Amino acid sequence: MTDKTLILTALKKYNTTFKNEIPFIQETINFIENTPNCFDRSHLEGHITGSAWLLNSDGTKVLLTHHKKLNRWLQLGGHSDGESNTWNVALKEATEESGIQNIQFISSDIFDVDVHTIPENTKKNEPQHKHYDIRFLLKAPTETFVISHESNY
Repeated sequence: MTDKTLILTALKKYNTTFKNEIPFIQETINFIENTPNCFDRSHLEGHITGSAWLLNSDGTKVLLTHHKKLNRWLQLGGHSDGESNTWNVALKEATEESGIQNIQFISSDIFDVDVHTIPENTKKNEPQHKHYDIRFLLKAPTETFVISHESNY
């Protein structure tokens, strides 16, 4: 089974209790099914991203980042950059953005799905586009983290 088939299967299995999330799930499924290069940042209309809600070991805290470019508090995550295994993307981004090693999945099931518009970035010559963000719930073995270059604080 390909990674694309794996994420489509996981999305079709994902059952949310939040009614306003349902259109995002179907939009993401349609995007993946109809966009051969959906994991590539070079697909300027939009692309798949992978994110992590990173909890501490007892599940009482979550680590967020204050994104420099968007000036918002967000969960850790980022572009697939051609990687079609969205689980790997979420784990890689959580590790890179937190500096925490040995992060583990609490569950391999999808935790949340969101589709949001990213504003135009004239410095990178990127038009406004969509992020089809697939999010997972992960656990950190420590609360000691670093502030990445992508975060204000």
